[in-house]
Amino acid sequence: MVVGTGIIILRLHDCHSLKGKRKIVKSMIGRLRNRFNVSMAEIGANDVYQRAEIGFSLVGNDAPLINSKIDKIFNMADDLGLAEIVDTRMEIVHL
Repeated sequence: MVVGTGIIILRLHDCHSLKGKRKIVKSMIGRLRNRFNVSMAEIGANDVYQRAEIGFSLVGNDAPLINSKIDKIFNMADDLGLAEIVDTRMEIVHL
């Protein structure tokens, strides 16, 4: 079994309230979750208006396929244009 995890760190430029941040983050999570069928949630910077951290994970039996899906998730998050991606991290674990 192969487990892939990733973190996307976002900068939200025009966000001045937690309500505005929540709208952007929920939109991004919903679109990515629907497209790729991954477990995804906001995992950090909960009280900071202009920063968000989104974590996700997926499980499979083929490491190259998991790696490819993670790359596609990062690319789609960037293509959505909802926020600036500051950093991305990924890890693939073989169990």
